[in-house]
Amino acid sequence: MVPEFSGIDQSGVGEEIMTEIQTLLIRTRMTENGLKDLQHKQESFILRFSDSQKVQVQLQTIMQSPLSIERTQKETLLKKERDEINEQLGQLAQELQRQRVELARKYEETIISLQDLQKRILDNELISWKRRQQMAGNGLVLDASSLETLQQWCENLADLIWQNRHQIKKSNQLQQQLPMKFPEGEENLLQKLNDTITGLLSTLVTSTFIVEQQPPQVLKKDARFGAVVRLLVGGKLNVHMNPPQVKATIISENQAKDLLRNDMKARDDTSGDILNNSGTMEYQQSNGQLSISFKNMQLKKIKRADKKGSEAVTEEKFCILFQSEFSVGGNELVFKVWTLSLPVVVTVHGNQECNATATVLWDNAFAEAGRVPFNVPDQVEWAALADVLNMKFQSWTGKGLSDTNLSYIASKLFGNRDPTGHLVSWSQFNKDPLQTRPFTFWEWFYTIQKLTREHLKDLWTDEAIIGFVSKTQAQDWLRNQPQGTFLLRFSDSEIGGITIAWTGETEVWNLAPFTAKDFQIRGIADRIKDLNSLVYLYPGKAKDSVFSKYYTSTTENVSSEGYIRPTLKTTIPEKYTPGSELEHLAQPFSPDSNPGSVQSGIMLQSMEHMEMLQNLDLNNTDQMPDDIISDIDISELLQTHQFQ
Repeated sequence: MVPEFSGIDQSGVGEEIMTEIQTLLIRTRMTENGLKDLQHKQESFILRFSDSQKVQVQLQTIMQSPLSIERTQKETLLKKERDEINEQLGQLAQELQRQRVELARKYEETIISLQDLQKRILDNELISWKRRQQMAGNGLVLDASSLETLQQWCENLADLIWQNRHQIKKSNQLQQQLPMKFPEGEENLLQKLNDTITGLLSTLVTSTFIVEQQPPQVLKKDARFGAVVRLLVGGKLNVHMNPPQVKATIISENQAKDLLRNDMKARDDTSGDILNNSGTMEYQQSNGQLSISFKNMQLKKIKRADKKGSEAVTEEKFCILFQSEFSVGGNELVFKVWTLSLPVVVTVHGNQECNATATVLWDNAFAEAGRVPFNVPDQVEWAALADVLNMKFQSWTGKGLSDTNLSYIASKLFGNRDPTGHLVSWSQFNKDPLQTRPFTFWEWFYTIQKLTREHLKDLWTDEAIIGFVSKTQAQDWLRNQPQGTFLLRFSDSEIGGITIAWTGETEVWNLAPFTAKDFQIRGIADRIKDLNSLVYLYPGKAKDSVFSKYYTSTTENVSSEGYIRPTLKTTIPEKYTPGSELEHLAQPFSPDSNPGSVQSGIMLQSMEHMEMLQNLDLNNTDQMPDDIISDIDISELLQTHQFQ
């Protein structure tokens, strides 16, 4: 199986983060209580100060009255009351100053912890999730719950930041209502703390605007494609109360570089036209997700950059830029956010898919965090590339590559040298042809992978196909086996082909490779069933015990109109099939240029129809009987096979 990573709870990371969140929640409640106590004391101070003012007014009024014993007594009492109040005010003022400083320091400690936690969540866990998402393009299984956990953390973080920011603002308002000089050696931290925590909120919001589901990385012009963009803190900050608009554009590698350099003009740059590229984010009450799903985007136009040296069109990288703007806190804060998709390669024809996939695979595998778009190393160690090939092959076919498979695959690049520690360049991977072959390493591997996924997947996962073994090694394995022992291996010479090697009476034979075009006519299990020369699947399994469950079941051969339907059967020349019950129908074929290779053919299992075909102009399908033409594509068979 392809390794599955959640990336969240490994090594207790999740528990540590939740513990830190709980600690900060407790601390935030404590500072809120401290703020309430500060507000209560400040209100008490203001009330006592008001009392002092009243006493002072009374004292001034009495002092203006004629001197008398009564005046003197009242004056004495009022002065005493004033002095007592002033003494209380002095004590309260000192307590307020002390508590203000203490509370500001607690906010500072909380912000430091929030910074550390946010860095851990965004710079470690979210970046790690994005990295795994990129590797999912190469076949890594991405745990869907990991993003929900990340949203939970980010929402908790947003809540903590918002509460502490609100407390700091409230504390600052209290200071403005009752200005006081700070004790000597102390400074008013609140404005600096407010700026810091607002910056934290801004970073959190802009970093959690993400591409949840990536657009296809091999993007064909004029084809429909989709993507999902999500704001992980949208529900917690009530952004959904005024749902934001999101716009998608396609930009080049250089435009992406400009954007990351904070070039504001770069947000308006584009390298093509996308239809259905804007919409409104929607809030799902059930799970608290604020997102937008683009389902019917279509790339109608693409503007390519000038080529770099020998760079092919399929090496040019673009990406989709998603942009939005929204406000929080009753328009108190306005955020302009954007995020980039993974790199995409734009194609205009299906024959570009193979090379485009190579560009994407290399980028997904070897991109480094924080890179300049979209730089990748030109050389990587074979071990790293082998892991990627294994992951990709497993995701496509259901079963990965063994060490033996990988050793053989490495020989395509390094010959008989030990690949350990050796580097593979991009040119070796997908630009330079393999030795004595007209195709590259990746073209060879990709077409095998595609053939296996589309036509051989069940047999590959059942280990009925050895696949990655050389012709020489296969012959060595089969040479001393009982006659009729065979194995299936991927062709070295024909791209996207699989061949059958089997032991004859005196030597090992190799059937000319079958390709996807052949299997569109007749599957490999049925072809193996047809060939009586094939008896045991190496190293000794009875053919039918392995392949019978894949044989095509026979159906009624008489149509509703009364016609007898012909069936197809694979045959090989008589001299390679001693004792075969089909000997009287077989005719020799010319072997290919490789010694020991044998051509197979397709036989019509209806003698009546065979006689008809012998008398027909095979290039004129208008003469073909309807019951033949309706069941097989004669023109295609004539191009690729011989009739027996």
